[in-house]
Amino acid sequence: MASETASAPPPPARLRRIVAASLIGTTIEWYDFFLYGSAAALVFNKLFFPDSEPLVGTLLSFLTYAVGFAARPLGALVFGHYGDRLGRKRLLVLSLLLMGGATFAIGLLPTHATVGAAAPVLLTALRLVQGFALGGEWGGAVLLVSEHGDARRRGFWASWPQTGAPAGQLLATGVLSLLTAVLSDSAFASWGWRIPFLLSGVLVVVGLWIRLSVDESPVFRQALAQAEARRADRASGSEKLPLVAVLRHHWRDVLVAMGARMAENISYYVITAFILVYATTSAGVSKQTALNAVLIASAVHFAVIPAWGALSDRVGRRPVYLLGAAGVGLWMFPFFALVDTGDFGGLLLAVTVGLVLHGAMYAPQAAFFSEMFATRVRYSGASIGAQFASVAAGAPAPLIATALLADYDSSTPIALYVIAAALVTVVAVGAAKETRHRDLARVGASEEAELATAQEAGAV
Repeated sequence: MASETASAPPPPARLRRIVAASLIGTTIEWYDFFLYGSAAALVFNKLFFPDSEPLVGTLLSFLTYAVGFAARPLGALVFGHYGDRLGRKRLLVLSLLLMGGATFAIGLLPTHATVGAAAPVLLTALRLVQGFALGGEWGGAVLLVSEHGDARRRGFWASWPQTGAPAGQLLATGVLSLLTAVLSDSAFASWGWRIPFLLSGVLVVVGLWIRLSVDESPVFRQALAQAEARRADRASGSEKLPLVAVLRHHWRDVLVAMGARMAENISYYVITAFILVYATTSAGVSKQTALNAVLIASAVHFAVIPAWGALSDRVGRRPVYLLGAAGVGLWMFPFFALVDTGDFGGLLLAVTVGLVLHGAMYAPQAAFFSEMFATRVRYSGASIGAQFASVAAGAPAPLIATALLADYDSSTPIALYVIAAALVTVVAVGAAKETRHRDLARVGASEEAELATAQEAGAV
């Protein structure tokens, strides 16, 4: 009966509230994260690295951007461990507070002109906090929805927290676009750039109010009760790290998740962050025009993600994911050719098609990764697979793309870089098993029983 209860979908109104809590929280988290990326491309090179050449300053600015990714695996380990032991909800509240606090503090930072070399050091430290928080946010948000729903429409419902990425991008780019439209370049560089970061404080209050109103995942509560019952019956010691179980029973799934992230992560940051540099320096497009193109394309991205998620419920996670990976690889040369026209219509088409294809990977990702791992290690497994890949994928993507542009003064090496990532993802997802019919309450049941016996015997 317990398994049936955990697997049954909640009433529609409650499920919508759970989805809204995850979506709003992830939107705020991604707003904070993407705001930094956009600011790194537009103003941080001048404010925090003013003594460098323009492209070198941009490289240094993107280096602090990449530092945030370096902290994400640590966040995945810490939040995954405690999320699998204490529950998803508590850790999601903590991640929101950490991210929002760090972003608000960036808005108060003194620049290089005021405190010299201390400015980029402080900026890097706050970026590390952002990355640590986001490393724990993603896994908990998608699991909270995945574990409340049922297998029949899990791809659709779990894709909604994924729309937090384009929603956050939309919000961050929209605020920056508005400010650059109404402020002069000097005013924006002097104080206008701080406004979007300070707004994060208001958004966090709203996000906490909504996130605190939802219940813990019933699948997690059931698994926790079963684990406690086994320990009580056998007088076992404390449980070992969920990381041990992930590496012992799910190492193949972790590798699949990491491979699946390569094209998705790299293409996204090239299309949304690096393009602000490329369009303004190589294609002769104004900041405002580039921001507007990303803004409109992000709105389309937001709209298509649930549609891709629903399609994955019908045809499977793998076919939709493979379509997105192959599509992004094939689109790269047309993408840069359209941007090189310097025309707003061409730029908009390039970014929009790129993000639509990216959505075919990003939408089923939440359900796909959730369905790979057993409940008591799901937060750890999904987070580790996703965030460790981000260090090799999204973290250096704008940095590598900018370096390639500086060295070759051509988009061809950048296109080949994304195509190589697409090939890695096609191989990884092609080697994976289809997961769309799995019952989350039963995934890895035999492995969990074996692990519990081993833990109680002191074997692991």
